Amino acid sequence: MYFRKSSLYIIVAALFLTSCSGKKEETTVYENKKLASKNQNIVQLSDQQIKITGLTLTGIQNRIMEKTVRLNGKADIAPSHISSLSSIMGGHIKSINVINGSHFRKGQVLAVVEDPQFIQLQQDYLVTKAQLESARLNFNRQKDLNTSKASSDKTLQTAQADYSTLNATLKGLEEKLRIIGINAKGLNSGNIKSRISIHAPFSGFVSKIWVNNGQYINPSDTLFELIDPAGLLLELKVFENDVNDIKTGQEILVYNNQNPDQKYPAKIISLVPNIENGGSSVAIAKLSASSTEFVRGMYINAEVSISGRNTTGLPGESIVSFENKNYIFEDLGNHRYKMIPVITGISDNGFTEILKSESLKNKRLVQKGTYNLLMILKNKAE
Repeated sequence: MYFRKSSLYIIVAALFLTSCSGKKEETTVYENKKLASKNQNIVQLSDQQIKITGLTLTGIQNRIMEKTVRLNGKADIAPSHISSLSSIMGGHIKSINVINGSHFRKGQVLAVVEDPQFIQLQQDYLVTKAQLESARLNFNRQKDLNTSKASSDKTLQTAQADYSTLNATLKGLEEKLRIIGINAKGLNSGNIKSRISIHAPFSGFVSKIWVNNGQYINPSDTLFELIDPAGLLLELKVFENDVNDIKTGQEILVYNNQNPDQKYPAKIISLVPNIENGGSSVAIAKLSASSTEFVRGMYINAEVSISGRNTTGLPGESIVSFENKNYIFEDLGNHRYKMIPVITGISDNGFTEILKSESLKNKRLVQKGTYNLLMILKNKAE
C-alpha cells in the first residue's frame, strides 16, 4: 500500500513539474467550488504529460448483464382479508374465548352472547310453526268443502291467505335463527336456549378485541378484528433507477431481518404507477406459500434477479469517484479532456452500467488514466 501511494505521488509530481516547465497551459476548471475556472472541468495536457499518463480511449458500449435489485418494505394485510366481527343481535357478553394474537380455526367459538330476545325468537318460531300446521289443515279442508260448494270462495281465499302469511313468517324466523347460529329444524320446546355463540368465519388470528365480559353490545358494535393470513401482502419500495426492471409476475425472494438466511419465494402481483416525492415507487408482492415468519407491520427485504438485461456502459476503469460522485473524461481533441458527471448502475465483470447515457454516444471517452486526470485537476486547483 505504501509503495502504491508513493508511486502515485511520484507520477502526480512528475506531471505537475512537466506542466510547469512547458508552455503556459490553459487554466483548469472543476465543477466543485474548490476547482472554479472559466473553462469548467477541462484539463489541457502537454505531449510529455500524455506519454506519462498513458491515456487510452474507448466509447459507450452495449452489454447484456445480470442484475440483482434489492428492495425493502413492510408486510401488510389486504383490506379484503381484515374482518370486523359483530353480533347479529344485541345482548350481554357472557364469555370471550380468545385473546389478542390468538390463532383460531374456521367455525371456532370466539365469544358467547346472552339475551332474553333469543328465547323470544325461538318461541315465536315454534308458535308460528304450530299455527302454520293448523292453517294448512284448515286450507285443505276449505278446498274440499269448496269443491262440493259447501263453503264459499271467499272463505277458501281467506284460508289460503292465512296459510301463505304464516308460511312466509316461519321462513323469515327460520332464517333469523340460522343467522344467529340456531338450527331451526331441530328446535323444540325442550331445547330453547338464551345464549348464542359467535363463530369464526375463517381461520386466522385475532388482531383486536373491542369488548369485555358483561358488556352489553348492539348489533352495530364490533367485537373483534380478525386477520386472514392468506391476505398477507408485501409492500416493497422501488427506487426510480430500478422501476423499469421490476415487472408484474416476477419471482422474488423475501426475508426478514431476524432470519436473513431463510428466504421465501414470492411473486410481484402489482406495481403502483407513481413516483413519490422520495424518488421511489411501490411494488406489491405475495408469498408463494403462507408462512408464520411474516406478520403485519414487519420490515422485510427482497431480492429480484434480472437476467439478460441489455445495458450501456463503460469499463470500470473509465469511471473515477470524487466526493461521493462519479465522473468520466471526454477527449475533446488537442490533448484537452473534459470531466463529465455520470450516474452509474450495476457492475459486473469489470463493466459498469451508465444510466441516461444517450448524450455519450459517439463520444471518445478516456478508459485508462482517468484517475491521473483527476489528480491533475485537483493539484492545479489547489
